[in-house]
Amino acid sequence: MAGMNKALILGRLGKDPEVRNFQNGGKVVNLRVATSERYKDREGNQQERTEWHSVAIFNEKLGEIAERFLKKGSEVYLEGQLETRKWQGQDGQDKYTTEIVLRQFRGELTLVGGRGNADDSREEEEAPAPVESSPVSKPRARAAASRRAPRGGWDAADDVPF
Repeated sequence: MAGMNKALILGRLGKDPEVRNFQNGGKVVNLRVATSERYKDREGNQQERTEWHSVAIFNEKLGEIAERFLKKGSEVYLEGQLETRKWQGQDGQDKYTTEIVLRQFRGELTLVGGRGNADDSREEEEAPAPVESSPVSKPRARAAASRRAPRGGWDAADDVPF
């Protein structure tokens, strides 16, 4: 039986991207992305639930775009896969982290919201078109470029809890 591991999120960055360089010359760009859901509880009161997602970008081109154009509060659409990694804490205990990973030839990053995402020093630069890292046909790339964020109801000040 074949399986599929794909994670799709549309959210806002909780802090600026963090870039780490490896000794072998590679690098990873880490993001913290918040997604929020609004609903009414049984009493009819408006409620909101925010989930935080860790994202690791190992794709060189997507990492460059994230590094150059994203900052705290930026809205972004990401496609990657879920991966769990094991590590040891300072206390020697095994710890596990599950994150959304964009690998070298897999994943997608789309900047949402236009120039409002850039800070003052970057305002004059043109935001790039959506980038897909997998070698697929142009119709799929066009479909990715035509995706838009849902309209209405999502205010950045309400969704980023700090």
